[in-house]
Amino acid sequence: MNENLLQYWEKVKQYWNRYNRTTKIIFIATVFLLVLTAAIISVNLSKTDYSLAYTELQPSDAANIKSYLDTAKIPYHLSADGKSIEVPTSEVANVKLAVESQGLNKNGSLGFEAFSGSSSFGITDNEFKVKYLSAIQGELQQLINANQAISSSKVNISLPEEGPFLQQQAEKATASVVLQVKQGYSLDQAKVDTIYNLVSHSIKNLPIENISISDQNLLSYKFSGESSNGQIGNTDINTQFRNDLQKNINSMLGTMFGRDKVSVSVFTTLNFDQKKTKEQLVRAPNQVDQKGIEISLQEANESYQNKGTETGGVPGTGETDVPGYPGASNNGNSTSEKNSKTVNYEVDRITNDIISTPYVVKDVSINVGIEPPVRDDPNSLTAETKTAIQNALVNIVRTALADNKTTYTDEDLQKKVTVFAHSFARTSDAGTTKTSTYLTYGALALAALAIGALIGFVIRKRKKAAQQLLDQEVNLASQKAELPTIDIENVTNDNQVRKQLETLAKKRPEEFVNLLRTWLVDE
Repeated sequence: MNENLLQYWEKVKQYWNRYNRTTKIIFIATVFLLVLTAAIISVNLSKTDYSLAYTELQPSDAANIKSYLDTAKIPYHLSADGKSIEVPTSEVANVKLAVESQGLNKNGSLGFEAFSGSSSFGITDNEFKVKYLSAIQGELQQLINANQAISSSKVNISLPEEGPFLQQQAEKATASVVLQVKQGYSLDQAKVDTIYNLVSHSIKNLPIENISISDQNLLSYKFSGESSNGQIGNTDINTQFRNDLQKNINSMLGTMFGRDKVSVSVFTTLNFDQKKTKEQLVRAPNQVDQKGIEISLQEANESYQNKGTETGGVPGTGETDVPGYPGASNNGNSTSEKNSKTVNYEVDRITNDIISTPYVVKDVSINVGIEPPVRDDPNSLTAETKTAIQNALVNIVRTALADNKTTYTDEDLQKKVTVFAHSFARTSDAGTTKTSTYLTYGALALAALAIGALIGFVIRKRKKAAQQLLDQEVNLASQKAELPTIDIENVTNDNQVRKQLETLAKKRPEEFVNLLRTWLVDE
């Protein structure tokens, strides 16, 4: 066996020594490159990608999840602070479903499930009250922690002692809530009011004024009193209006130029002043004749007739006469008539209580960036196209400001809209990066194989050329060993011998010299 190995080793050495130094270096470098590329590809393909499954875990929840992963033999990475757990990307969904189904992630709180594991038989009233209070606090913590902006919370509730006295029964409960707000997040007033109502409605005899809410920085949150009326924060309304307007513009321009070719930025300010007015209108039901509805009619006719009479007395101013009264006068007959008509009309009396909407757009600013058809040539976006987009956006601004009760000129509206052409910076996502990485590895492998094939071809070609050169040397040596002969016996005269010698001297001078030497040695 050793002899065979030695023979193989000798053959390999002989084969290796046939090549020069440059060929040996190229061969070693190629083999090293192939091995290194194969190792890199193998390591990256066999490497397990981990994704974050849970973060900001409480110690008890992290311990429960870690125990489950160990039992299920699922690999994981636990952060140094013990609050985050990473699992293989392909197992993230399964792990979350399993953890939630088993109730392992309770956000550090234990609700009414604390009573499911043990019987209440033999528990004193005080122990039951303590467990019940702890369960309510745990349920509230779980509800509050469901908010995306809150990582954890702590709820402390103080219940009044029950007693036979009215003073004890009139006492109210109190509650304190401490929120751990995630970095980069904030709570608007609507969410704060929701937490106030949630705590108040979960505890009997707990008014909102007896609740205190603060964050980890001891910043207190106050109750606004607006959430009970179903109102939402003004900031949310402005944000929703701005997002809807931006979405509509993106949809319109994205259809024409492509979703990734348009960037829209919208800024809006809204007026939230609410006005209430009252109108009292009176109008006729019959708008044509401007008459009301007759509800009563009264007519009266009067006629008078008078016949003339003679008045007695002596005219004058005697003692028996009346001053100023005619002593004798004859009057004729008189007739008079009086007609009256009274009509009562009913009209429409309208009372309008008008509450103007508090959401009036005060100002709108729209900025639109469009990637030109030729990426590096902003002038490829024609002026006609920019003008058409500008006019469309100006119409949107004019409609949004219609209730502003402010007159805007076309020039003012044009200043509120900006359209410009610019090439966009492309960012690759994780999937694209991963694909490009694999493509890079594949390209390296193909390049290594191509280099190896090229080097093998060069070595084979050189080997073939060396073999041909060796064969030529062997043939030349054999030709040199052979002595040229001249057929003198068949030559009839000296001229033919001379011609053959001249031809041999011209074509093969070395053989001619060797022939002369042979003749001289023989003589």
